[in-house]
Amino acid sequence: MKHVCILLLVSFSLLSCVTDRSSDDIDTIGLLSNYDAITLDRPTFEASVTLEDARNIINSGKIYVINDLLFVNEKNEGFHVYDNEDPQNPTALAFIKAPGATDLAIKNNVYYINQAVDLIAVTYDKLDANLVVTKRIRDVFPVKISPDGFIPDVEDGAIIIDYELQN
Repeated sequence: MKHVCILLLVSFSLLSCVTDRSSDDIDTIGLLSNYDAITLDRPTFEASVTLEDARNIINSGKIYVINDLLFVNEKNEGFHVYDNEDPQNPTALAFIKAPGATDLAIKNNVYYINQAVDLIAVTYDKLDANLVVTKRIRDVFPVKISPDGFIPDVEDGAIIIDYELQN
């Protein structure tokens, strides 16, 4: 009898985990997530990689050093570029704006950036202050997930580049 009671208790507990997801009237993601997706349409997203003037670091991510250059990720925004010839006193050179970017790999003076869902290859010439996107491979990486673990529904062709906490 004791085992039957435990079995019934477990069964009822498991039933409480089952929900009816057949209703299209309820946006469960919107109800559960505390974050709103920041998106760009595909053409704007692809045209968004630019070289800008140096600026202050606000939300730093990973740091990369190659030869005499130092790169500091500004999470989901791009990379700060520093002249690192004097490691005791790096000099800010530029900011590589790449919305959605969080990581960088470098090989043979080509900088590979994960820009949200795409992988891009860029070249950077510090003497001419020139940045060129040499290749883009679309949809290499998964869609960015919100900090609380959700993927919202977005318009077709929209790319999630970041999230902001709802007010």
